[in-house]
Amino acid sequence: MTALVKNKIANPVTLPLADYKPEHFLLKVDGRIATVTLNRPDRKNPLTFQSYRELTDFFRACAMDDQVTTIVVTGAGGNFSSGGDVFEIIGPLIEMNTRDLTAFTRMTGDLVKAMRACPQPIIAAVEGICAGAGAIMAMASDMRLAATGAKVGFLFNKVGLAGCDMGACAILPRIIGQARASELLYTGRFMSAEEGERWGFFSRIVAPDEVLAQAQTLAKSISEGPTYANTMTKRMLSMEWAMSIEEAIEAEAVAQALCMTTEDFARAYHAFANKQKPVFEGN
Repeated sequence: MTALVKNKIANPVTLPLADYKPEHFLLKVDGRIATVTLNRPDRKNPLTFQSYRELTDFFRACAMDDQVTTIVVTGAGGNFSSGGDVFEIIGPLIEMNTRDLTAFTRMTGDLVKAMRACPQPIIAAVEGICAGAGAIMAMASDMRLAATGAKVGFLFNKVGLAGCDMGACAILPRIIGQARASELLYTGRFMSAEEGERWGFFSRIVAPDEVLAQAQTLAKSISEGPTYANTMTKRMLSMEWAMSIEEAIEAEAVAQALCMTTEDFARAYHAFANKQKPVFEGN
């Protein structure tokens, strides 16, 4: 992998994100919402060595741009993502040694780590095919909306690999339950949008021409909320997976006390007292 990627490292992310021009996906910042579009529609938006790296760098950089408060991830051309590119990734993997293969699998996992560590809530707008690493990106998002007809497949065993890829065995059971996650990871079959909504993977199903707009509407609603408190909610949702109930309650007590020191908390009180809607400023 080193030889394949060494001279093709993604361009460094520059701040503010509104001015950043990625090479391997589209980025549009509208107000406080960043929309990431996987943009290889002729191939159903597969990921490459370079797009993995650039997406990871982007999500890590989000922590340094407080003008962006919510992120929407989608795909171009009626599909979310078909996963790792068969010819640009899977083919070269056959020729790699153990060291380089481990470097690759760690790099792909870094994308999920970056998405989970990114302080901004991430909303996936899923349309059409959402498979392999694409399904993982949807899974790693905080919320997911589906277009009618969307299909999600964790296809790793279809290519002779284990279902334990990029955190799937840790995260997917927490979203849809152990038995349902086991079925998807052992069989590699597609989960329909209807199953995904019923199982809790998707928040709702909408018409294909509305899924991105509704995701952005949800993002706008979140972005109008208290930014510091929202980042704290995301952090605690992640951290409390590994806590006992007693530890979680104590951690939430500290987190909530910190939120009570913000100006947004005071703004909410004064707005309520004056029968007004609070206007949060993120501090």
